[in-house]
Amino acid sequence: MHFDDTLETVLAADLSGEGARASVWRQLVDLIGRGRVSPDPRAIALLHDLRDHVPRTVRIASARDLEYARPPFELVDLLATDVIEAALPVLRSASLSVDQWQALLPRLSPPARGVVRNRRDLDPAVHRALDSFGSVDLVLPNDRPVEQAPPVAPAPPPVLAAVPQPVAEQSVPEPNFLAPAAEPDPAGPFRIADVMARIEAFERAHDGAPPPPPPVTPQDSFRFEADATGQIRWVDGVSRAPLIGLSLDFCATPGHARFDAIAAGALRKRAPFRDARLTIGGDSDATGEWFVSGVPAFDHATGRFIGYRGTARRPYHGERAEPNRDAGVAQLRQLVHELRTPAGAIAGFAEMIQQELLGPVLPVYRDRAGAILNHSRDLVAVIDDLDLAARIDGDALDLRDDRVALGPLFDVIAADLVSLCELRGTLLEVEPTDIAVAGDRRAVERLLARLLATLVSAGGRDESIHVRVGLEGDGYVAIVLDRPQALDAWPGNSVFDVDDGEEDMSLLGTGFALRLARNLARELEGTLVFGSATLTLRLPAANVVEIGRAQRR
Repeated sequence: MHFDDTLETVLAADLSGEGARASVWRQLVDLIGRGRVSPDPRAIALLHDLRDHVPRTVRIASARDLEYARPPFELVDLLATDVIEAALPVLRSASLSVDQWQALLPRLSPPARGVVRNRRDLDPAVHRALDSFGSVDLVLPNDRPVEQAPPVAPAPPPVLAAVPQPVAEQSVPEPNFLAPAAEPDPAGPFRIADVMARIEAFERAHDGAPPPPPPVTPQDSFRFEADATGQIRWVDGVSRAPLIGLSLDFCATPGHARFDAIAAGALRKRAPFRDARLTIGGDSDATGEWFVSGVPAFDHATGRFIGYRGTARRPYHGERAEPNRDAGVAQLRQLVHELRTPAGAIAGFAEMIQQELLGPVLPVYRDRAGAILNHSRDLVAVIDDLDLAARIDGDALDLRDDRVALGPLFDVIAADLVSLCELRGTLLEVEPTDIAVAGDRRAVERLLARLLATLVSAGGRDESIHVRVGLEGDGYVAIVLDRPQALDAWPGNSVFDVDDGEEDMSLLGTGFALRLARNLARELEGTLVFGSATLTLRLPAANVVEIGRAQRR
């Protein structure tokens, strides 16, 4: 489907109230940033006019929702020139041409240009443009006391020795291009032939290959500081590039480095953690396995949580920092198998009693058998969820390539959720679509059914959950779902740690169900991201995957 009508509706909205301005800001940034509509000049101009009238927190949240979404240049320019908290997530993953980067860099603040400097995936021309801003651009904000380095005495000038005239038939030594250049012999003219002979000797000795890079010496420890979102902002002791911007939350977009669940759980509870495991890829001095410990930091004046301070160390002799989950996964899957058999048997006998297959049964017993049957089916669904989580955790999920049409699948899921919608008093609206996604059919069905059931379970009376589907420009399908009001107390990805209440209709809890959906989406090469008013499930588009396969053949 196309979102052009939605754009016109947003542009025509009444902007007299602060809430309306914030809502229009969020919608326009989301529509343009995810490629659902083109960067209409009217919309960009409206965002420029609204920026100073929209709360800072709203602008920062909208920018964070677009991290790794590849927004167009016009929107990158708008967000990157805002406060650094809004510029950071956009600049860290923006995909622009060299000309666009060169046009944007002069408009950025020094801290924002510092974010771009830390990227290693940009064209060398971009880094050369950054170098033109001078060394003053590399000074970090004065948010911590800086130790003054002792003055360094200037080095004495090198003693230059005269170079004697070369002797015929004399062997030419290998040059040292790092040594200071010698002055020509004052007794005779400068001879080009001598220089060419030295260059030829060097090329013969090294066979034209560049000198090998210096060996990387692994470090044993480092210190770090992270902000309130869990992203590392300061590192001391190892190379900064693999760690700056890395999140303590293992749910974040995977890359060359990743924490395990210990740090993520502590972050959500603002609690200290010890010996969390960290794996860093690449070839820097930080590459390898680490044990990480950290303590939460709070502002002394307000008591507000401001992040973490911590240290990391290499494993001691005999320790292993890699998570060994095989034994735990095997035990969980064995437990699931032992639970599924009696649960299935109970459901089967209850159905036989309800259908009077064993003979006439009084109505009161048929009703009880029906209740037992419903509870048994719920229990079997929980067991299946546990089994799915164990297979994901143990890398034992068997996925097959397939084409899954979303329209018929949504029709089946909506029909299955009719009774739950009536019980909750929630309306589920799914817009018709003819778009298909690529992935294992059973996994896609399980993901969408589990996600919609969880949202309906969290819905309230007279509340609507709207589902919209659109094809994005980067080969992904965006499934946008309204966020139930009951989840407003958990902004952003903190919703994955929901504390379930008495009205929660999910036996394992809403938080578990959402984490399971997120992990299953990742297995399907997609993402599940929560915004301020919606959540977006992105899965590979079927037509793009099929075209890629045809080209490889």
